[in-house]
Amino acid sequence: MSSARPNTDTRANDGALGIAENALVSVSGVGFDYEDAPILEDVSLTVERGEFVALVGPSGCGKSTILNLISGVLSPRNGTVSANGLSNRSERLGNVSYMQQKDLLLPWRSVAENSRLGLELRGVGSVESGAAVAELADSFGIADVLDSMPWQLSGGMRQRVALLRAVLPDNPVLLLDEPFGALDAITRRSLQQWLLNVLDTDNKAVVLVTHDVEEAILLADRVLVMSSNPGQIIDEVVIDLSDAEASGDLTTAPDFIELKKRILSSLDDQETVR
Repeated sequence: MSSARPNTDTRANDGALGIAENALVSVSGVGFDYEDAPILEDVSLTVERGEFVALVGPSGCGKSTILNLISGVLSPRNGTVSANGLSNRSERLGNVSYMQQKDLLLPWRSVAENSRLGLELRGVGSVESGAAVAELADSFGIADVLDSMPWQLSGGMRQRVALLRAVLPDNPVLLLDEPFGALDAITRRSLQQWLLNVLDTDNKAVVLVTHDVEEAILLADRVLVMSSNPGQIIDEVVIDLSDAEASGDLTTAPDFIELKKRILSSLDDQETVR
């Protein structure tokens, strides 16, 4: 995250994507087709331990597909994918935490029961998994609603539950696909700041997919810009808001505005080419 960037940059100087020697996530030369249509072509990226990387790009450029490949939901046409040293797709399934666009809470389970689902699927008993939920419930702001049902919660609260469910198994790789995309602007801004406060990324590699450029800048250490037809990474923007943080509202600071202009310019350039 921009407020908790690793102190030591271990990335080798191998180009814009900063290939890491000990990356927790590695995608190399990946292509992917859907019904014979190329979705991704020659996509390469790495994410280190303790690093938060955001993917931005136009709709349909393959951002979510990259998450599905990293998690093991999909297999690439060519190239290699590994997460936490696991290059076998079946091994990655269940060993990569993945919060998708919809919260996907089970309507017949309470908040507490939904939160501990990931642990239960790993064979953790209800007593131990329930204790793990209770331990983190306060910091996730759901301690007062553990006995509630999903339909009784606001959209923002449902997202908190979904994130806790993803975080609890403590996998070293965490994938977030538009976690706040369906929320109103005020709730989304509040949850972005909350995420910065509660998500300990020291031992994790986090990959965020978002259409919101400001969200990408606020949360990430690096922003990767994608083009489409087929999807490729066309730019990398390293986020440094150390000067802007003293100004109060980051989004109005000159450094923040310049970063936003840079990313939007990359998006506009590839749209012009198309």
